[in-house]
Amino acid sequence: QKVSVEVLDHLEHLALVDFRDAEGVERLQKAIEFADQLHEVNTDGVEPMDSVLEDRCLYLREDDVTEGNCTKELLENARETVEEYFVAPPGNIPLPKLGERETFLQDS
Repeated sequence: QKVSVEVLDHLEHLALVDFRDAEGVERLQKAIEFADQLHEVNTDGVEPMDSVLEDRCLYLREDDVTEGNCTKELLENARETVEEYFVAPPGNIPLPKLGERETFLQDS
């Protein structure tokens, strides 16, 4: 199944990933084909789950700090910070509008 320009644009904005080259579109199409296999699984009578661990207690470990006091050095590795937090994704730039994009998908 081919990916339309509109779907591609929507996915790019949701994922903040640029699929504007043929390799990116091909990878996306392969991922969709792989995920489409799930339609073949019979799920009649199967209740949805909130978590794969819903029948077990989640193990929590103690969060003991053994080293530290290096916040300044760690934050120097970030492209952008806000109030001592990393801003992610670091490549978060506005994607071009649908009408401004190259139309390489029209040939596929």
